[in-house]
Amino acid sequence: MEYLTIDDLKYKAKKKVPKAFHDYVRSGSWTEITLKNNSNDFQKISFRQRVAVDISNRTTKKSLLGVEYKMPVALAPVGSLGMQRADGEILAAQAAEGFGVPFTLSTMSICSIEEVARNTSKPFWFQLYVMRDHDFAKRLVERAKAAQCSALVLTLDLQILGQRHADIRNGLSIPLKIKLSNLFDLLSKPSWCYQMARTKNRTFGNVMGHVKDITNLNSLTKWVQDQFDTRLNWDDVKRIKDWWRGKLIIKGIMDPDDAKMAQKCGADALVVSNHGGRQLDGVNSSISTLPEIKKAVSNMEVLMDGGISSGQDILKAIAMGAEGVMIGRSFVYGLSAGGKEGVTKSLEILNKELDMTMALCGRRDIKDVGRDIIKDCPFFEKN
Repeated sequence: MEYLTIDDLKYKAKKKVPKAFHDYVRSGSWTEITLKNNSNDFQKISFRQRVAVDISNRTTKKSLLGVEYKMPVALAPVGSLGMQRADGEILAAQAAEGFGVPFTLSTMSICSIEEVARNTSKPFWFQLYVMRDHDFAKRLVERAKAAQCSALVLTLDLQILGQRHADIRNGLSIPLKIKLSNLFDLLSKPSWCYQMARTKNRTFGNVMGHVKDITNLNSLTKWVQDQFDTRLNWDDVKRIKDWWRGKLIIKGIMDPDDAKMAQKCGADALVVSNHGGRQLDGVNSSISTLPEIKKAVSNMEVLMDGGISSGQDILKAIAMGAEGVMIGRSFVYGLSAGGKEGVTKSLEILNKELDMTMALCGRRDIKDVGRDIIKDCPFFEKN
């Protein structure tokens, strides 16, 4: 099958990954209205087509946090990525490095910080959740420093877990529990089972072996469930900034007041994000919120994620003020469908769509893209 779109990769991924793990990526919380709006709201934005313009020698290269990348796209942190494909975090990081975009490793990754660092040659970003166990969180930050991670992505919108009906119905667990309800599904995914049988990475690598009270999977599961900190506040953000003393990205910003607080706490960049529609259902889409967040802060980079499934979506986000975007599902479908090569393919698809759309809007350099390439957009009115 020739992969022409991200949907092509999604179709293949569904056939190759157990339903519980595919649904974990595909689904959102509650009614999934925010999940749907994240995508649908991009369709409300239209381009201004230009002709008879020199569009030779185009470039999609742009800097994020002082580093130039092939396009302004970062691979977002995705928990349990190594259950989509064996050693998934390593494969995705290698693909991102080879293509020329940053990769972000999740706290709740299957492969550890150290393993990803051993299998890559360039710095990657590390995503941190605020934990009740401050000593463990500080050790995570120190491990990220030791691995020479170039940015810390602090996610603030997971103090409690959103109710994700698909995960509950599927009885999602790591490793996947073998029971009658999913046995036939596993038997229909022999390549996935074979790959998982061959790797040693089948649990949370950043946690297992790094917390003395965790001796088995049951104690690991309980520890993880108890660790998200409902007492999280901006003093915690300042404390983590002091631990890190490097480039800090705050992820999960959907309100201008929170954006201003993040800047006061020393953040270098923000990510306008509703966690891909997986946390607070009923909140606005990320793309519709972007202009007011951009207006609320100055002299800092603003990225966004949520609903990006094409290069056209990336260009719309840039035109509306984002310095860059993060992609989650779009690269995960590539990973599930074809491993490292699948992630590379997803990036190639997005980059080709981005480049062609930019050209047809009369631009040669993505750094010159602004609001003037947009013809209609209901979200500018919020500004």
